[in-house]
Amino acid sequence: MQREQVAVLPGLPVDANGPVFAEPWQAQAFALTLKLCEAGHFTWAEWVETLSAVLREAPSDDGSAYYDHWLSALERLCVAKSLTEPRALDARVHAWAEAYRTTPHGQPVELQQASSVSRP
Repeated sequence: MQREQVAVLPGLPVDANGPVFAEPWQAQAFALTLKLCEAGHFTWAEWVETLSAVLREAPSDDGSAYYDHWLSALERLCVAKSLTEPRALDARVHAWAEAYRTTPHGQPVELQQASSVSRP
């Protein structure tokens, strides 16, 4: 992805070196978006349009929820492009919430493998 393309993203938190992330998941969502675009699952223009729409729909904030909006846009575009289904996204959100609730304090939160996926 070219810096010029990233620069057109509305509201993207950046510094002199490029995008800035407060949490690891934000960088992961950013990287996943770039990879899906580079793999041809959607165009950069589609991404910018989807992110812009989500940002327009969002209530005004101080920018701290930017990557929450980013993730919402990514989910929306992945569903629109049939890369996933809403039910699968919902199941994953609930699985993460359960993992978070049941993980002892101070331990890393780990998501269990889906029961429908066989391990090699």
